[in-house]
Amino acid sequence: MPPKTKFTKEAIVEAAFQIAQEEGFSGITARSVTERLHCSVAPIYVNFKTIDELIAAVVQRVFALSDEILARQKGSHLFENIGKASLAFAREYPVIFRELVVQPNPHMASYEITENAMIEALAEDDSMRGWTFDERRHLFLQMQIFQVGLSVMVANGNLPSWLDAQAVEALLLETGDDLIVAQQAKREGIGL
Repeated sequence: MPPKTKFTKEAIVEAAFQIAQEEGFSGITARSVTERLHCSVAPIYVNFKTIDELIAAVVQRVFALSDEILARQKGSHLFENIGKASLAFAREYPVIFRELVVQPNPHMASYEITENAMIEALAEDDSMRGWTFDERRHLFLQMQIFQVGLSVMVANGNLPSWLDAQAVEALLLETGDDLIVAQQAKREGIGL
C-alpha cells in the first residue's frame, strides 16, 4: 500500500482558492476540494471544522492578495493606487471580484473599517491636506462609484475594443483628478 499523501492547510486553501477563481466562493464544497486534491474529505476536516471555516480562510487569502496588489501600485498617491489596484484585481480575478463587489455577500462585513482606514490615509495626501473627514469620505465615495463601475466593466470584459489597459488607467486617473479639482473648487467656494 502506498504511503498516504499529507495535505497541508495551505494546500487545501490553495485548492479552494483555485475553485473560487473559477466558480466563486459558492463553488467551494467538500466534494469540489476533494476532487481537486484527489483525496478523501479527511484532510479537509482535520484542518477545518467546517467548509465555512475553509471559505473564510480563502477570503482571508483573497484580502491578503488584494493588499499585495495595492502594494505593487506605483502611483503618485494612495487615491490613484487604490483605483489601479481595483482594476488590476478585476482583470486578474474577475470571478472573485464580481462575487465580492457586485453580489451581496457576508465576506465584506468589515468594509466600513477598511473604508475609514483608507479615508484616514487620504488625509496624508498633499492634495487633500486640511480636508475634513467628511470631505474626504464624499470624494472617496464619488471615486469609488466610478472606479467600481469601471472595474466591473473590466471584470465582465465589457470595455469598448478601442480602450486598452493603459487607456483604462488613464481614464481612471483623469476622472480622479477631475473629482479632486471639483471638490477643491467646492471647498474654496468657486462654482464650476
